[in-house]
Order: sequence, then C-alpha cells, then structure tokens
Amino acid sequence: MALQGDLQDFTVTQLLNLVNLANKSGALLIQGPNEGARLIFRQGRLAYAQLANEAAAAQGSLPEVLHRAEHINDAQLNTLRRRAVGMSDKELGLLLINAGYVTQTEILESLQAYYVSIIQQLFTWVEGRFKFDARQDVPQNKIPVRIALEDLIIDGSRQMAEWDQLSVEIPNLDMALTFTDRPGVNLKKVNLNVEEWRVVSYINPKNSIRQIAKASKMNDLEIRRIVYGLLQAGLVRLVRPEGAPTRLDGLQSAFPGAKKPEQKALITRLIERIRSI
Repeated sequence: MALQGDLQDFTVTQLLNLVNLANKSGALLIQGPNEGARLIFRQGRLAYAQLANEAAAAQGSLPEVLHRAEHINDAQLNTLRRRAVGMSDKELGLLLINAGYVTQTEILESLQAYYVSIIQQLFTWVEGRFKFDARQDVPQNKIPVRIALEDLIIDGSRQMAEWDQLSVEIPNLDMALTFTDRPGVNLKKVNLNVEEWRVVSYINPKNSIRQIAKASKMNDLEIRRIVYGLLQAGLVRLVRPEGAPTRLDGLQSAFPGAKKPEQKALITRLIERIRSI
C-alpha cells in the first residue's frame, strides 16, 4: 500500500477509511505544522497511537494513562514514576495486575480511550504530510489494543463538519474575549460545565483564545466549541487583544524619513498612477 501525500488532499478520516477498507497492517505517519503522530494498525484495526513530542510521550506512559482514567491515585502515580523507571508497559502492567491494583480490562480500556483521544486530535489537522509504512509494528515495550475504525470514521466525519462551521464562526484564535454588558445576568447562576468554567476563568482582553486553549490543555476544536457556545449565549464577545497592533506593520519603514501627511500623499499618487496604467 504505497500511500503518501498531503493532508489538504486526504483528510485523516479518509485515510482511516482507506486503512479500514484495505484491512492493512502498518504505520500511518503524520507530520503536522508543529507536531507529528504515529498510528499503528493490525489488519485494519488501530493497535497503537503516539504523538511525537516529548511531553505527549510522557503522558502516554502506562502510569499516566491509568492515572488519567482514575484507576490509580496521585500517590500511586508518584511511586510508579520513581520505581518503574526502565520497565516496559508490558512488565509494569503485569506487575500491577498481579498486585491487584488494576485488572487487565481496566488497562486495555484506559489505553483504548487514550489512543482514541489522539485520533480525535488528528481530525482537526488540515495541514501536513502523511506516509504509510507497512514495515512498522507496535513497539515491543508497549501494549497493543484492537480498536475497530468504523465508529472512529463516523465520529471523524462529524467532527470535520463541526470544524468547518466553527472555523467560519471563529476563524482566528489570536483574538481575545471579553464579557458582554448584560444587566441582570449573574454569571454564577449560568449553568456551565467544568471545561466551560475553566475557559471563563481565563477570559481577559489580554489573553488570546490560543493562550486560553494552551492554559486549559484544549485542542483547537475543543476551544472553538466552547467559545462558540459562550458567544451564542451572549456571555462574551470577540475583541482585539490588548497591545495588539492596530495598523499594518512596516508602513513607517517602507517610507523612511517621511511623515504621515507625506506618506498619505505618496500613497495617493501611487494609487492614481496604478489606475492610469
């Protein structure tokens, strides 16, 4: 299966569909503008997923995955971080099962949820390159799973449709948010979920939406979804971040030594000259 190309020509959802229909085994390598990912398939099913950066690699370790799934507590996580250095996920998983901390089912379900979360992030990647390598398999120290792709493909199609709409409504994450003046509205009485309250806590004309997303550990789709809901509810409005330039950079340097009236006159003459051509 010689498959490589650009994400502008094939979406991640379409790539998953190709792997599923061809019942293929191997690795789908994706390189976005700022991050990479590796998806391993066995006979058309997802067996492993990994983001390329070091922070994501640490979050993908078995202790971190089990802690995120609330199968181990903070103290147990810290203990494993100290004592499990050098152990493979397979060795550690067997140790935890034998010690009665978790079951095999809990380990597999936690890993499946984590790998699916990586796939969901990839659905928002619209720029980058991809390549399929049939020679790669799940790393020896990792625990493989078996996840059918059909539901992921359907979910990806829905997310892409939602992404297209939200990208139109909120095209620029470098804008900031400020609360609207709505007399009689008590924000404390508004029914918001935990993620929405987290975003609300960062709302300030000095903070861009991109900065809020990073502080809240949300991807572009998640932050757009929440901001869109807050906009529709009339609780916030988009504003230019404080301190952002209000004019095009480079105008002064383009006409060195010229004062604003002289710049304006020169620009006017240039426009008239272009019109006369």
